[in-house]
Amino acid sequence: MARLLLKALRMAGFSPFVASHLRTHDKHGDGAFQEHVRQESLAEAERLIAHYRGLPTAERPALWFTYHVYYKAPDWIGPCVADALHIPYVVAEGSRASKRSDGPWSLTHRGAEQALDRADLIFGMTAMDQPALQAAKPVHQTLVDLPPFLDETEWGTSSARAPRVGAAPRLLTVAMMRKGDKFESYRILSKALVQLRHLPWHLDIAGDGEARGEVEALFAPLEPRLRFHGQCEATELRDLYQHADIIVWPAVNEAYGMALLEAQLFGNPVVAGNFGGVGSVVQNGRTGVLTPPGDIDLFAKAIGALIEDSATRHRMGEAARAFVTGERTLVRAAMRLRDAMLPLSGGSAA
Repeated sequence: MARLLLKALRMAGFSPFVASHLRTHDKHGDGAFQEHVRQESLAEAERLIAHYRGLPTAERPALWFTYHVYYKAPDWIGPCVADALHIPYVVAEGSRASKRSDGPWSLTHRGAEQALDRADLIFGMTAMDQPALQAAKPVHQTLVDLPPFLDETEWGTSSARAPRVGAAPRLLTVAMMRKGDKFESYRILSKALVQLRHLPWHLDIAGDGEARGEVEALFAPLEPRLRFHGQCEATELRDLYQHADIIVWPAVNEAYGMALLEAQLFGNPVVAGNFGGVGSVVQNGRTGVLTPPGDIDLFAKAIGALIEDSATRHRMGEAARAFVTGERTLVRAAMRLRDAMLPLSGGSAA
């Protein structure tokens, strides 16, 4: 999404550049590491401030833009630079989590909250984040919806498809193979498909990672009805999307799932677990089916219903493609960014 935001900003008429490559993300809750990164960040902010102050006024940044501020990845740099240069501070995909104020991420939680409080504008990317952002919104701050989007031109032409008759429906999963939430999603998927062995289907799995061996073991009882494709290049992935009938993914603790959005561009209905922001990329009952988080039986039932109902598959697939090409394009995202940010930046490049 960071790469797509850069493209959308350029399309909107801005001139974005990456100011710092310092990473603040801490997935382990290591307080010593967090403090070290905080100090590094403050030193980086001082360096950037000195550099920008040394530039002619016309060459200084007109706005600071940070992507994805949350309790594991605070922004210690942007607010400092914005304050020193007296420029607006903008966040895309900001998330507040009050329950993290204590515990192993208390320091990074505080940093994230301070950055979100400072922001003049926050683009919320999922409905899940909106209530907390709205509840804590300072008077000076503007909240704008910017739902997940993609650049359809990266995927070539994806025309409408006629329903396939007679062949076993092709299911598709696109996800990395990591321990934790990804592995749990694969576990749920394998258990659900065991319940559907009486129906005709084939499963393609695109993805790789350190847990591939364990994932393959999960699906061993379902051989030879599936194929592991490993990590796929864009052309390979496009071919899988083009020939799939249903994309299936339990989506345990998924932020939203770009693969779900990409698959819909190619006319694929989605069956997914209703975790996190998945409901912001799949329209339940229209472009797919969202099932209660972690419920294996209902997940299996939803997949089975679409396997047996080609007419509904086709209808949802057409709605999915219309949804993405009509509402979730790079052009639409660029328009939202431009309309919200130009008043802040005074019409200047950021």
